[in-house]
Amino acid sequence: MSTYIFATLIPKPEHAVDVEKELRHLVDATRKEPGNRRYDLMREAREGKGPALHLYEIYVDRAAFDSHIASAHFQAFRGRIGDWLAVAPEIRVLEALDVAPER
Repeated sequence: MSTYIFATLIPKPEHAVDVEKELRHLVDATRKEPGNRRYDLMREAREGKGPALHLYEIYVDRAAFDSHIASAHFQAFRGRIGDWLAVAPEIRVLEALDVAPER
């Protein structure tokens, strides 16, 4: 059964460009993982605040997601962005109840 992830990262304003750049590298590496089905990066404009960055992820199963978290490229990403975030990332692991088939 597929595993769905919604992740939100809120960078400190002075590091917004850096975090987005690092996320773009992570997107490229993650899309090449054998268990990854989707890895999309989005930016939310928040009036009066810096941007929030969101990832929508789909993995073939929970083991594939766990492998992603353990991967060298993900661990390197986490190490590089260390103090660049305003708050800890919010990660939601979801189970599909009624998902439209891919077209």
